[in-house]
Amino acid sequence: MPTALITLGRLPKALAIARALKTQGYRIIVAEPFGWHVSRVSRDVAQSYVLPSPNKNPAAYREALLDLVHSESIDVVVPISEEAHYVLGIRHLLPPGVVLFGPEEHVYRCLADKSAFIELADSKGLAVPASGKASDQRAVEIASNCDYITKPINGCSGMDVEAHAAGTPLAQRDASVLVQQKIEGRVVSSLSLVRQGEVQATAVYRGQVYAGTVAICFEREGTDVGQGIQNWIKTFLEDLDYTGFIGFDFIVDSQGIAQAIECNPRLTSGVHFFDESSLGRAITAPVPVPPQPHAIGRWQWRYSTLTEAYSALFAGDFREFRRRLKLSWSVSDVVWSWRDPLPFLLMTPLSWPILKPALFEGVSLGEACQRDISPLWASSVEGDIRRVGSEA
Repeated sequence: MPTALITLGRLPKALAIARALKTQGYRIIVAEPFGWHVSRVSRDVAQSYVLPSPNKNPAAYREALLDLVHSESIDVVVPISEEAHYVLGIRHLLPPGVVLFGPEEHVYRCLADKSAFIELADSKGLAVPASGKASDQRAVEIASNCDYITKPINGCSGMDVEAHAAGTPLAQRDASVLVQQKIEGRVVSSLSLVRQGEVQATAVYRGQVYAGTVAICFEREGTDVGQGIQNWIKTFLEDLDYTGFIGFDFIVDSQGIAQAIECNPRLTSGVHFFDESSLGRAITAPVPVPPQPHAIGRWQWRYSTLTEAYSALFAGDFREFRRRLKLSWSVSDVVWSWRDPLPFLLMTPLSWPILKPALFEGVSLGEACQRDISPLWASSVEGDIRRVGSEA
């Protein structure tokens, strides 16, 4: 039986990948710094191992991953979230025949860098907001002339994103902060599965309920906007030898123009818009096999939607409370499955490693979920993120 290693288990998208690979007869192993996580009790997961936190001890984390690859006779490795920053570096150390389903490390690092990504997209003539590092004069000009956003260049989950009015002086001139023109419009996101630069399929979707900047209830986007975004993605990827999942966030302005604000060169919640069985084939087939759209066009994290519903109630926004409550009972949940019910039924205790710091340390759920795996909280940043721009 072939065996797959998933390098995170705490998020619903990890469970979606486990279930998809199981349809293809794979034995699923999960590597996860948390001892408790939503994928641990899934009937589709054969074994879950606790690994060191990647951004606290990258060397120990990679060594533990490689040990798992050998001891469990792994055939395919699938990164899930921000831990990809550390996982992709083991590619050249893998035994012959083991597939790491993700981009080359230097490509990932360029695209995950919010400044380098904007520069690359702009060089291709694609629509992006005016942007610049806070340390550059370009950022000062943006801050002087228009409303703007500041965010960490290697940030995630909307952490430390701040909006400012035009003319507000930059609070800091740090090269690790991106200054970006604020575009008025609606947020639309995408997830594509790509093989060697060829887009196999793309899901375009928009949020209906948000927890901070993270969409927790989302629906498939209409054809007109979706087609324009797909054309943008195809142009961006056409000269990059990219393999794996890649997501983009766009702002669609009043003229219907989609401007890309950042790139996520990894899996996103858009995975739920792909049919489970065909997704498993698309990841594991030796030749490109496009995944098919899921029949369901709206999904949610039900517990989070309910939480946001009651937040609206406590804030006195009764109309929004009713809207969110209605969605929580009418939209399909990304975790629930009749054949695999335990991850949903035990969601709260399984999420304790995330809930505990959120409850007792005052951090957001996004930070609690990512701070042990994201380079945003790492003590140092490794590697060269600029190679891709010169190669494209």
